[in-house]
Amino acid sequence: MLKLEIVTPERRVLDAEVDSVTVPTASGEAGIMPNHAPLVSVLKPGVLTYAARGASERLAVSGGFVEVNNDKIAVLVDMAEAADEIDIEQARADRDAAEKNLTSAALASAEDTEPIREAADHAAARLRVAER
Repeated sequence: MLKLEIVTPERRVLDAEVDSVTVPTASGEAGIMPNHAPLVSVLKPGVLTYAARGASERLAVSGGFVEVNNDKIAVLVDMAEAADEIDIEQARADRDAAEKNLTSAALASAEDTEPIREAADHAAARLRVAER
């Protein structure tokens, strides 16, 4: 078993024993099982999935960090939301606004558009979790 703790600046979202976790890292999704090698990684906005007792749960997370050590996983993110916490219409509006901003900034550098891409990715993750 793994000890998973997910924390935002406002609250402790989850503190549970789980069988496995998948996190959206900057270099792709990372699956974490018991006895995983120590790891510290940047998280990108996306869907965090964890399995416990045969059930799988998903959370939409913003960017942040994950640390894995001795079967303990600490996830520190700005936002983490379960499906029942997500306003689908607001998530759609946020996604549409971010996509419109990306189109408007088509000639800007990748560095300048990074916050807009992260907002679009986070809104899309919220929709994937909510519409499951």
